[in-house]
Amino acid sequence: MEPETENPNAIDSSPDSPHEQELANLVASLSDRVTAGEKLSLDSVIDQNPTFAADLRELWGIIVVTKAAGEEQRRELAHEIEREMAGLELPYDLGDYVLQKEIGRGGMGIVYQASRKSDNRAVAIKMILKGEFSSRVDRERFRAEAEAAMRLEHPNIVPIYELGEHDGLPFFCMKLVHGQTLSQKLTKGPIFARQAGQVMDCISDAIGYAHQQGVLHRDLKPSNILLDEKGTPYVADFGLAKQATKTNSTITRSGAVIGTPSYMSPEQASGNRSEVGITSDIYSLGAILYNMLTGRPPFLGATSVETVLMVMEQDPIPPNNINRRVDRKLEMITMRCLQKPKDLRYESAMKLRDDIRAFLEGREVSARTGRFGQIIGKLFRETHHAEVLENWGVLWMWHSLVLLSASILTHVFSHILNIANRTPYILMWTVGVGVWAIVFWMVRRRMGPVTFVERQIAHVWAAAMGMLIFLFPLEAALGLDVLTLAPVLALIAAMVFLVKAGILSGSFYVHSAVMFLTALAMLWFRQTDLLIFGIVSAACFFLAGLKYYRRKKRHDLRRANY
Repeated sequence: MEPETENPNAIDSSPDSPHEQELANLVASLSDRVTAGEKLSLDSVIDQNPTFAADLRELWGIIVVTKAAGEEQRRELAHEIEREMAGLELPYDLGDYVLQKEIGRGGMGIVYQASRKSDNRAVAIKMILKGEFSSRVDRERFRAEAEAAMRLEHPNIVPIYELGEHDGLPFFCMKLVHGQTLSQKLTKGPIFARQAGQVMDCISDAIGYAHQQGVLHRDLKPSNILLDEKGTPYVADFGLAKQATKTNSTITRSGAVIGTPSYMSPEQASGNRSEVGITSDIYSLGAILYNMLTGRPPFLGATSVETVLMVMEQDPIPPNNINRRVDRKLEMITMRCLQKPKDLRYESAMKLRDDIRAFLEGREVSARTGRFGQIIGKLFRETHHAEVLENWGVLWMWHSLVLLSASILTHVFSHILNIANRTPYILMWTVGVGVWAIVFWMVRRRMGPVTFVERQIAHVWAAAMGMLIFLFPLEAALGLDVLTLAPVLALIAAMVFLVKAGILSGSFYVHSAVMFLTALAMLWFRQTDLLIFGIVSAACFFLAGLKYYRRKKRHDLRRANY
């Protein structure tokens, strides 16, 4: 045996190698940077560290989770700092105001009950955090809240009277609402359907008005809804407000997650900056209505990260399953607001308000009308998981070529060369296709982190491969000629597309139906059965791959332009 020679170009990847040590230091540095709030992208990090490209693609998911955990830790730290640093000794003179008592705390500051000296009027004063803990971004957001709300004059929006500054820190004066927040009221449990409808009527009208004035709220939740002593609701806290446009507003920073996890829309949870708009506020209104009807938000995980994942991945339990007293019409209104595809929600808050009023007046609601068409439309549309298909576009086009090539060779072997030996077919459809499957998966992993949904689809493919492998021994055991069970190939493909339709996109129901029909065609035309399978299955994969490849190119171009 010849002694092994060291490859001078190989990277030493042993546990204590310099490569592994440098990678560990790099990952630790990146984790620290994202935990500190820095925005990083995989492409830019790879451009700066090309030696570790493959490793970074594999580990990027860990870094992203670290980012989410870091953001949660920063929020907790900010709250601790706020509790320690933001208090004032009361009563406290603030220009024309005397702060009398603290009545609430928010993400950016404290709200005090105050008296205005000039007219002795009772008002509320919101002040930002004190000292060095108040960042420039915090101050900008604080001013944005006041400026956005000052433009709005609606009976169910807390009015802002004045924006001022004290010791270099901004504050604003607003109407004092005596009562409690909706969140405090809901600690006692769900409220009656009619009362929930009345509250939603007011706040949906207020948000519809805000949208007409070009303002998105983006942080609607029960704690931002104030109820006065008569139960009249007021929308408050426009701290995440954003200018709205007809083409939907964008999030301030790329990749930023804006809102409160249990009440944010899927597009906010995913940090998709181009998708947040009017329908995002409508989703949040639906989440508030859900909470009023059930006593709990639609999604509530053990941590903020878990809740965000639930918002993106899961569908809410129908309210009537939690509270049997929930009216079916109100349930349909709620579930329409909470649809993950934006175009299935109400197109405006005013449309939501109209349906709420129809419920209160005992009329038919639009959420019920056109129900069959909505069901069909929802059946064939993409799910929120379909985005992962953009990573598979090119691979599916190559997969179509592999299927077509294997089918043509099989046709030549069986119907032209009349080869009856099973060995070449076994090698082609098990070893050959199996090797391609391994290559497919390795290439996909090199493209970036593999999601949980992609792993589910991979297991379905693995099951299909297992059935394919056992076709040949099954034919032998039954004493059948080779390829007698060839139509089963189309049935296996139909099953795979059926699963994809449920997880990824309803359009795959069409592919599944086509493959079921292909199995029948293969039975009728046995002399060309494999050619039929190859052409049809290759077309299904190629057309789907081309669609998502083009979509990825468009999205990449759009992101490059931001």
